[in-house]
Amino acid sequence: MESVLDDLDEVLDRLAASTPTSSDEVVRLHASLARLDALTTVAVGRWDAAKTWATDRAKSGAAWLTARCRTPGASARRRVHLARALRDLPRTEQAWLDGAIDSAHVSLLAGARTERTAVVFDRDEGWLVDQARTMRFSHFTQTLAYWLQRADPDGADQKAQGQRDDRRFDLSQTFQGTWVGDLVLDPIGGTIVSTTLKHIERELFRADWADAKERLGRDPLVSELRRTPKQRRADALVEMAVRARTAPRDGRRPAPLFSVLVGYETFHGRMCELANGTVLAPQSLVPWLDAASIERIVFDGPSRVIDVGVERRLFEGATRRAVEVVWGECFEDTCETPAEDCEIDHIEPWSHDGPTIQANGRPACGFHNRQRHRRPSAGP
Repeated sequence: MESVLDDLDEVLDRLAASTPTSSDEVVRLHASLARLDALTTVAVGRWDAAKTWATDRAKSGAAWLTARCRTPGASARRRVHLARALRDLPRTEQAWLDGAIDSAHVSLLAGARTERTAVVFDRDEGWLVDQARTMRFSHFTQTLAYWLQRADPDGADQKAQGQRDDRRFDLSQTFQGTWVGDLVLDPIGGTIVSTTLKHIERELFRADWADAKERLGRDPLVSELRRTPKQRRADALVEMAVRARTAPRDGRRPAPLFSVLVGYETFHGRMCELANGTVLAPQSLVPWLDAASIERIVFDGPSRVIDVGVERRLFEGATRRAVEVVWGECFEDTCETPAEDCEIDHIEPWSHDGPTIQANGRPACGFHNRQRHRRPSAGP
């Protein structure tokens, strides 16, 4: 083994000297890093099971790693935990050793195998690992969340209730007169607050932009605006409170507060998630049903989303909403900006007679939308 490790050191020295820079090389380096991480974890598992660490009078394998490898205690405990979990995850272990997945995937898969899901997990492990191999990580977490809802529906409901029960908001004044706070909200409550703050923050940003443009006589840089993003968010929170106090007591509640996508089981499989992709347990919606506004969006079938505003330049109303729901996030496969935070762009450009209909629309974050129009030769 010593000679193999010496060979590894030599290879790493050669890599350090060559400094790979191409995209393919970066991908291969990440796969090799995952393989080395997996090999290390498997070795730690065998070493831990043999209790070799006890000869140095350590309390545990994690304690020994923390001391001898100078690693944070949390990192050492996590590696030992994953090493022990791999004993029940043969397909996961092999995929990790192959460099097809990394420790983040393994942590999620290990967490999904509980006493209540073990039988179903062992049956489905191969399928879950295949999803981890091929999906973007955020999409895999959604898939695993849906799998957990089917494998352990009671557990999913209990988790949702726990998130609701754990909500809190602490706000206190310091001796100098400033205020500090700490906030934890469940997915739905957090979405309501975040969406409202984003809406007000955009208003403040537009005001700051107009003010700076008038002051400078040109389009300003973001750094030239009078408020930083954090300051605008703080001011947006205060403005939200002011508007709440200003609104009439018997005023109509704004709609929608949040959007939930719920699929027909027989058509598209289980689907219950917020517009930003956060998977919800159906029980999470129960407290909101008596005040809910229902928006029906049907994919295909006889009741299709109707394309409206063909002659309009901008995607608005039902057409915009349809594009947001179908795509979910920015069209660029390297970007995960939620569709609701994107501009809706024409696939076939409007300047080339591209129609403003659902089939010709896609979400594009501000960066990728600008990038596309700077490089028209790249095509739609």
